[in-house]
Amino acid sequence: MMIDAASITSARPIEPLPPAERTLPAMLARGAERHGERPLLGFGAASWSHRDLPRLAAARAATLREAGVGHGDRVAVMLSNRIELIEVFVACGCIGAAAVPINTASMGAQIGYTLRDSDARLLVIEDGFVPRLENADLGGTSLEAIWVVGDASSVPAVTTAVVTTAFPRLPDIVGPGESIAADDATILPSDTLAILYTSGTTGPAKGVLCSHAQFHWWGVHSADILGVVAGDVLCTTLPLFHINALNTFAQASLAGATVAFEPRFSASAFWPTMQSRGATVVYLLGAMVPILLAQPVSAAEREHRVRIGLGPGVPVSAGAAFVERTGVPLLEGYGSTETNFVIASVPGRSRPGCMGWLRLGFEARVVDAFDAELPAGEAGELVLRADEPFAFSSGYFGQPEATVAAWRNLWFHTGDRVVREADGAFRFIDRIKDAIRRRGENVSSYEVEQVLQSHPSVAAVAVYPVRSELAEDEVMAALVARTGETLDAAELANFCATRLPYFAIPRFIEVVAELPRTENGKVQKYKLRERGVTGSAWDRQAVAGGRR
Repeated sequence: MMIDAASITSARPIEPLPPAERTLPAMLARGAERHGERPLLGFGAASWSHRDLPRLAAARAATLREAGVGHGDRVAVMLSNRIELIEVFVACGCIGAAAVPINTASMGAQIGYTLRDSDARLLVIEDGFVPRLENADLGGTSLEAIWVVGDASSVPAVTTAVVTTAFPRLPDIVGPGESIAADDATILPSDTLAILYTSGTTGPAKGVLCSHAQFHWWGVHSADILGVVAGDVLCTTLPLFHINALNTFAQASLAGATVAFEPRFSASAFWPTMQSRGATVVYLLGAMVPILLAQPVSAAEREHRVRIGLGPGVPVSAGAAFVERTGVPLLEGYGSTETNFVIASVPGRSRPGCMGWLRLGFEARVVDAFDAELPAGEAGELVLRADEPFAFSSGYFGQPEATVAAWRNLWFHTGDRVVREADGAFRFIDRIKDAIRRRGENVSSYEVEQVLQSHPSVAAVAVYPVRSELAEDEVMAALVARTGETLDAAELANFCATRLPYFAIPRFIEVVAELPRTENGKVQKYKLRERGVTGSAWDRQAVAGGRR
């Protein structure tokens, strides 16, 4: 049974581009024409207008072409929230190349895997991240050059197998104030704009192929849900290697708004920052709200212009307390890198504990293990599809079998267990996939297990989620020692610290005699999850004095 969403969806504040024009260059051109000198991007004290960005993109595109990057090539970027990331992202879109953002918490192994899997020809990396390349095993990559953003002269020597021995600085470009001819490359809505890597749940991370049209629809739907219009100031502290922050750029470009990108999330500085930026729309993840509420009450929580926020996954009690304390309502919703903003609550109509209602332009079902649709009130897997062409991802880069499996029977299988209420509202239950969500990051239990399994004293390991005080997951590992060996939890955590992103390091570590297994030897992780944190488990946070 499908619920007509027309009665609960507001009129779109922006008009979608015609089907053939749903590309990033067309978005930028329309923004320049309609919004001219209105500010579009803000990084610190610097800002760029809607008219600036097409020129900036064309200028950066020229440097990419001079380096041999063309249509269909991949350009990896490992940068914090700074204008150079947007430069490279939009420049790739103007010449038909695909940007491959790398999580800035990635260590050597993850960086090397992403570069090999994406077959990137060029890497643009911040100077502070260069030392991590030492352990990245770049020998099997297709890299032809590495450009450094920042002080290239201070970059320490790194031994790699890349042909280019020197790490030159990112080439300078002609400033956006100059007159630069637009790029004449023919870009299609179906062309890949970016490859965004999601943490693997049963194997290595997969590169999600995100098309120009998908990016366009992310902007259209998100702006509609939040009511973004010309004159709004969007402010995000989320990282630009995720679709959430990239999507704020799409919203601003299409609606004639301004987006301010902050370097990182700081609970103590959050509201003063929103005040100084003049923010009207903010973007939060579930765990960020309890962290903000843990701060002392301050006048800054009310002395701002913020009218609405996006806060998927916020605990019900925290959401209510947040509105009461700050005056800012938070909208719930559901989307993924592979799909779009498909389910959302709307101002004035929400229900505690529910993600919202299906939006126009999408279909959703809740199905059993055989893909048969389940009745309202019964939990099953959420499967989705879009009405508009290329509004969802085109699949996983270089992994046709994984693509077919995820899109089997012509529906994208989310791996999430939900319930559809009688009136069409969707309520999230849990994850079917073996995934962990911590501090807004997807943690691959597989990758954590691979690192721990490489420890010489570990015989077997299972990594799984347990609930945290912040209504998200914490990473827990159960390990079996090799015969004659002794495992020290603190030493294992330190072992992980140089090999994993900080958010993937297990908080809880327990040494056990054996892992629960099936008759054919598979670990029964559900038994470990049900057991949870026992009295014998080591807690990294407690040892660190409460630091996260």
